[in-house]
Amino acid sequence: MTTPLQRNGVTIDDSFAEAFAMKATRIVITAHSLQWARHAAVSATGFATSVIACGCEAGIERELGAHETPDGRPGIAVLLFAMSGKELARQVERRVGQCVLTCPTTAVFAGIDSGEALALGKNLRFFGDGWQIAKVIDAKRYWRVPVMDGEFVAQETTGMIKGVGGGNLLLLARDTDSALAAAQGAVAAMKLLRNVIMPFPGGVVRSGSKVGSKYASLGASTNDAFCPSLYGLVAHSELTPETRCVMEIVIDGLTEADVAAAMRVGIAAGVALGAAGGLLRISAGNYGGKLGPFHFHLHQLLES
Repeated sequence: MTTPLQRNGVTIDDSFAEAFAMKATRIVITAHSLQWARHAAVSATGFATSVIACGCEAGIERELGAHETPDGRPGIAVLLFAMSGKELARQVERRVGQCVLTCPTTAVFAGIDSGEALALGKNLRFFGDGWQIAKVIDAKRYWRVPVMDGEFVAQETTGMIKGVGGGNLLLLARDTDSALAAAQGAVAAMKLLRNVIMPFPGGVVRSGSKVGSKYASLGASTNDAFCPSLYGLVAHSELTPETRCVMEIVIDGLTEADVAAAMRVGIAAGVALGAAGGLLRISAGNYGGKLGPFHFHLHQLLES
C-alpha cells in the first residue's frame, strides 16, 4: 500500500472494496396508502441482510409517488439480489407471496422491464383457486386474484438483470457515538441515490467477517483485525489504541457505477464529519482481489 490520504483529519486508506456479480431485480409495491405499501415492503425485505444465510439481500430503494406507479397509487420500490437466478426467483415468490399478497390493499408490479423474465404473479395467481383472471394491457400480463378486501393485482413477471453486491466501507472511529454518527450520515447520503440498497439493519453492520474460521464448519468468522476488544491480542490488527469502534456499510447496486457512486457519497459524508466528529479513518474490505471481479479503490473514488 502507498501513503494514505488525509481529508479533514480523516485518513483514507489506499485500499479497495471487492464486490461480486449477483442477479438482481426490482419490484414495485403499491397500496391504498404509503403506510400499507411500506408495511409490505418492510416485511418482504426482512431477514435479507446477507446471502451467506438469508438466501438473498434485499432492501427498500425509495418511496414512489402516485405519478410514478402503474396504478396511480403510492408505492415503494424494493431491490433484491441473489447469487443465482434460480435462488432469486425462489426468494421473490416466497417474499411476495407471504408478505405482499397477505398485506391489505397491496398490488405488485415489475420494476425492471429489461433482462430475463422473472416470475412475479405468474405462480402466485394459483392462490385464486381458479377464480384468478388475466388482463393484458400494453402487451403486459397482469393477474387479478380475489382476496377478502377485493383483489390482489400482480404483474406476471419482472425483469432480472446482472447486479453488483458487496461494495463496502469500513468506518473507524474514536468511540461508539462517533462511529454511529459517521455510519448514519453515510447511509443517509447513499439513500438519496437510486439503484442501490444497504441491506443490513439501518444500513450498517457491526459483525464484519473474514473468510474462514478455526472451526471447520464455518466459512466465515469475525474480522478480528478490526475488533477493538482484540487489539493487542491478535497477530495482526488494523487498529490503533485510539480506535474503539468500527462500523461497516455494505452496498448492493444494479451496476458497478451505482455502487461506486454510493461509496463516493458515503466517503464524502464521513469526510464532512471529520476527525473533529470522531471519525479517524475510512477503509474497505477485500480478499486480495482474488474472489470478486469488481474493485472499488477508495483513492480513485475520492479523486473522482
